[in-house]
Amino acid sequence: MLTIRQFEKSDFPSVKKIYQEGIDTGHATFQTKAKKWKEWDESILQECRLVAVENNSVIGWAGLSSVSNRCVYTGIAEVTVYVANESAGKGVGKRLLGELVSASEQAGYWTLQAGIFPENKGSIAIHEKNGFRILGVREKLGKMGDVWRDILLMERRSSVVGIN
Repeated sequence: MLTIRQFEKSDFPSVKKIYQEGIDTGHATFQTKAKKWKEWDESILQECRLVAVENNSVIGWAGLSSVSNRCVYTGIAEVTVYVANESAGKGVGKRLLGELVSASEQAGYWTLQAGIFPENKGSIAIHEKNGFRILGVREKLGKMGDVWRDILLMERRSSVVGIN
């Protein structure tokens, strides 16, 4: 049975392993190596860190990162979702992202954004199923080795936070 719960520090070895699996696909991030605890802990906001657990094993994780330290952007965050290779295609990512959206709204976030490689069709699909829309393509945003990579910019606006 799949459960989604708050991240605990003891989950980090599994989170790091899943993160590295995503990196190894070449279509998840510009990162080349999973972050160590301190760097990861400082990059993912405390209030919205989730893990997907099945049979007492962490099989996915999701979190939010700040997009800016300027106060005007306090309600805007970037989403991150990773699922273990052996659990891909089973709805884990969709459910994790859905729970992250709910947690973000409870924490007062009105806008979520994601930067996704166009080749990562699964990630694009779970974002669309959770109310994200494609805003555009950031062409040749960064290089991986000698190859320039594009990023789809996706966004979700809350219908309950920041609406007056």
